[in-house]
Amino acid sequence: MKTSLLLPIFLFCCTFIASAQNEMDNKKGKPNLLFIITDQLRYDALSIAGNKVLKTPNLDRLAKQGAYFRKAYTPMAVCAPARAAIMTGRTVENTGVLNNYVADTATRASGAMPQKTFDEILAANGYWVEYYGKYHSPAFHNEVYRNPEKKTSTGEPIMGQGMRQHYVDYLAEHVPMQPLEEGEYCDHYSGRGYTPNPLDKRFNSNANSDAKFIQPDFHGRLNIPADHSITAMHAKETIAALERLKDKPFSITCSFHFPHAPMLPTAPYYQMYPPDRIPVPKSLKDEMTNSPYRAANGRNDNPEYADPEKIKYMISDYYGLVKEVDDWMGKILDKLDELGIAGNTMVIFTSDHGEMLGAHGLREKNVFYEESSRVPLMIRLPGAIKRNTIVDHYVTNIDLFPTIFDYMGFEKQPTDGKSLRDVIEKKPERPGYIVTEWNFRGDSEPNYMIVKGGWKMFIPQTPSSKVIDVLYNLKEDPCEMNNLIGNNPDRAKYATKVEELKSDLIQWLKDHDSKFVDSVSKRKIIKHALSQ
Repeated sequence: MKTSLLLPIFLFCCTFIASAQNEMDNKKGKPNLLFIITDQLRYDALSIAGNKVLKTPNLDRLAKQGAYFRKAYTPMAVCAPARAAIMTGRTVENTGVLNNYVADTATRASGAMPQKTFDEILAANGYWVEYYGKYHSPAFHNEVYRNPEKKTSTGEPIMGQGMRQHYVDYLAEHVPMQPLEEGEYCDHYSGRGYTPNPLDKRFNSNANSDAKFIQPDFHGRLNIPADHSITAMHAKETIAALERLKDKPFSITCSFHFPHAPMLPTAPYYQMYPPDRIPVPKSLKDEMTNSPYRAANGRNDNPEYADPEKIKYMISDYYGLVKEVDDWMGKILDKLDELGIAGNTMVIFTSDHGEMLGAHGLREKNVFYEESSRVPLMIRLPGAIKRNTIVDHYVTNIDLFPTIFDYMGFEKQPTDGKSLRDVIEKKPERPGYIVTEWNFRGDSEPNYMIVKGGWKMFIPQTPSSKVIDVLYNLKEDPCEMNNLIGNNPDRAKYATKVEELKSDLIQWLKDHDSKFVDSVSKRKIIKHALSQ
């Protein structure tokens, strides 16, 4: 009888002690997390990556203070699928977030993205979690966030698709609306005036200010103070969160909207890098006669992105936006130092995907070319990750989910990724390849990209698709202009390499429980090419 009474008391005491210990670990031992993600930042838009024009001293500083990954790739080169995969550590197929529309409309009952995010798991383990900036994933997952202000003036959640409304509310308070001046047009995102440059669809035209252009059509100078740009707003919110939560175990995400379109930097970032001093992409005039992307991203309807003079304006705008992110990154990193929490805060910086910037005459993302699919990645955690660690192994951002829990002292969580600790510590325990997906429009485009040993192949997911298969030797052809298979009359020479990469791809599909294992297995890549 005494034993039966004492047992519940004993178990209660154990639970209480474990809970108290967990809280102490969070406050004193287990690291905080500062996760910073940009939208559409390509891997080589950093001075540490060898960019000869753009200067990013603060991101370079972060890279040198921890691990810098030179061959990191997006799970999928479009916003919502990439972000869902990053937050859950699952493949795009397994999250079910196959396009941006799913993120905009999915409810918990839809079955999309059923897995827990890293922040939901951290919150359940005593972490205070907040999120600032673009979310662009199924909004029901952001119920976990504890931002002081959670609703916009229209009642929308800020940590969701209400992010734009949040910025509109902010501008209404800080930058009152002004009548458009001569030569100005209205930026549909901010609702404020901008002055177009020669790449803009409205430049030297009589286009009405209310014409229905899309975000990538906007290029020029946004005429508001730099301190009230959307980049500045989200950075200031993040800095305020760090000050407020410095004594709590926290996970804070800062999700910068830029350098995504509309590419409208404010002064002084506008033309900080003069267009006439910017080199154009070597693949700008690629005729793409043996490429599945000849008509991608409206390429044939937007020839100005293959214009060697006009494209310089886009690159200049883009570099200005990246420079602004870098400046605010410096202030965020300085705040960690000032508060004395840099030593116990894991900082991750990456992007959801890249930007073509005129390579192959293309704008935006959505393709498997390096400019679109390869992203920057750096991770800092003093005492756990050595300074000046350079990782040349192929990795994807799906690996960030298990990496967070590994370095923050948690048990392994269900994931399709693998902690990056093995490559950070130079003890690789993973295959020498990565796979990126594209499940947006069925098999009318390439669906899988595999990169291994300097070779890159992308193919559709069915044996019947007429989409051109692609193989590039990145060491000899870094601009990806010479497809070795597809319509190449000498494609049979590469049959052995194609079968090797196909075998690895099939193994990856099996490992991640893909429903496309059989259909990819049945695709006869070289034979299919010979019949085209």
